[in-house]
Amino acid sequence: MGLTIRNGLPPDLRADAVRLYWLAFGEKLHHVMGPEVLAHRFLTRVIRNDHAIVALQAGRLVGLVGFKTPQGAFAGGGFSDLWAIYGIGALWRGAALWLLGREVDNTRFLLDGLCVDPDARGQGVGTALLDAISAEARARGYRAVRLDVVDTNPRARALYEREGFTVLRTAEMGLLRHLFGFARSTTMIRAV
Repeated sequence: MGLTIRNGLPPDLRADAVRLYWLAFGEKLHHVMGPEVLAHRFLTRVIRNDHAIVALQAGRLVGLVGFKTPQGAFAGGGFSDLWAIYGIGALWRGAALWLLGREVDNTRFLLDGLCVDPDARGQGVGTALLDAISAEARARGYRAVRLDVVDTNPRARALYEREGFTVLRTAEMGLLRHLFGFARSTTMIRAV
């Protein structure tokens, strides 16, 4: 397979990371961050190279896992970033994204999106990235990794369960399900 895992997103692969992130999360975020061209501009502006671990195959980005810290998130950004891309539309978009969740967990290392290129799925990329994020969590002094998975992504949930993640809680989205396209989000944790 020739898979290389490395900390940090190489700057020359930023556009590939944006594409991969949107492939993974565009379906649930398109109502709030779309159209796609604006979502790509926003993500290009806000993704943090230092808040990612990447999987490379022959120099090509085939997967990434982002994380959150008190210093920021892989795909975070702030209101000024939203305003720069969406103008007045930043008002409702910011409110919707804030409702989706901007928390930082002080006791568990927060995973902020796991993305695997569709052509590389089933080759161990996701497992390698989960192992790498667990190692990063240990190195930072955390005892567990935490992630959220939505009910419309059973493939991801199955991977997390195979890799030892257990359910902490499930939250209903209520009316937000119409905006984001999923009814439930399950928080899962794994000791590191």
